[in-house]
Amino acid sequence: MSIDISDEILSATRMTEAEMRQEIAVMLFQKEKLTLAQASRFAGMNRIAFQHLLASRQIPVHYDVEDFEQDIKSLREMGRL
Repeated sequence: MSIDISDEILSATRMTEAEMRQEIAVMLFQKEKLTLAQASRFAGMNRIAFQHLLASRQIPVHYDVEDFEQDIKSLREMGRL
């Protein structure tokens, strides 16, 4: 699925497409709709950078079993495990 954000919306919010993606990712992470891994991918950021973004906004990182399992899966796919 693709989401198109019009230039009009970006202009009205004075945000770049990357900033809009980050805002959406943060909101969905806060609402626990996306895991940390999913939100960081959606934001187009590596996990550490996304965690820094969350920390700068004083948003706690919830890391659960699902996140851990996703990390293990990702590491296996990358050939690191």
